[in-house]
Amino acid sequence: MQQIQFQQGPIRPPSEADSLLIRTTQGCPWNKCHFCTLFEGMAFSIRPVEDIKRDIWAAKAFYKGRQFESCFLQDGDSFAMDTKDLLDVLQTLKQAFPGLKQVSSYGRAQTMTKKSPAEMKAICDAGLNMLYCGMESGSIEVLKKMKKGITPKSILKSAEYAKQAGMKMMTFIILGLGGKEFSDQHVNETATLLNQIDPEEIRILSLAVKPGTELDAMVKNGSFTPLTEIEMVMEQKKLISLLENVHGNYGNYHSINLLMELNGRLPEDKPQFLSTIDRFLAFEPEQQQNFILGRRVNYYSRLDDINNQLYFDTVQRELARIEQSGTANIDDIFYQLRQRMI
Repeated sequence: MQQIQFQQGPIRPPSEADSLLIRTTQGCPWNKCHFCTLFEGMAFSIRPVEDIKRDIWAAKAFYKGRQFESCFLQDGDSFAMDTKDLLDVLQTLKQAFPGLKQVSSYGRAQTMTKKSPAEMKAICDAGLNMLYCGMESGSIEVLKKMKKGITPKSILKSAEYAKQAGMKMMTFIILGLGGKEFSDQHVNETATLLNQIDPEEIRILSLAVKPGTELDAMVKNGSFTPLTEIEMVMEQKKLISLLENVHGNYGNYHSINLLMELNGRLPEDKPQFLSTIDRFLAFEPEQQQNFILGRRVNYYSRLDDINNQLYFDTVQRELARIEQSGTANIDDIFYQLRQRMI
């Protein structure tokens, strides 16, 4: 029996775990961000429409009648496709999987703003109704330093295009991306931009510097100073405090984040978020270190887990062992443990 095959890309957002995955492009059209290695060594290309359509029908045969409600278009930017071709793909998706309620894709601001408002509306009406925006920061200084290839103005313009077309928007923000050098600008200007956009969802990620990246080289040459775990918590507190015009979901779903319980909706859950952060910041330094290490080695998932005496004592013994070894200070250990989580 001939095996049914169709292409799958290397990534998808965590929230698309149960979605149909269809690959429209390979790699990222920019692929120069100093913190990213997702598409290292992969040249960007737009797949031929007939190949994509063939994959859609192959996926339908492979899943044998399974009814999907959501589909994510891989890899880095489906909006790089010619609008006519993208509409052709979306029409085929609808034919093959008529139960789809959401089709989503990453979209770079610089790519999307090349589409006209009419094109964006046609794309949304054809089914692509959810945009993932790797905004990362609203600070022009941080975006330049990270060689992100976009500006706050282009992010805002693309968000306006998407919203006017009827698309929902999820933005990703990276805590610590400005380092100690640009922490204030990173938080203040990110909050300003988010208040202007008012996305349907904000997803938080804590910075972990990937070995071998340009950002790793910047750390080693002293031009970028990473924040400590506690400093990133304080960044998040300030960010949440400054979000005054956001009415949507806010989440710390990725395991790289320290305070995983900061999930809910703004503005109604804002007091609870700030209270949780203040509770952590009120811990004695020894408790803070215990919780951080416990999260990083998967003993804890929530602040309340520190009350488990068995876990607390186990983590405390490991802290004592690290201290006695004298090989590195505790913040360096936490930094290394975050690196292993990416």
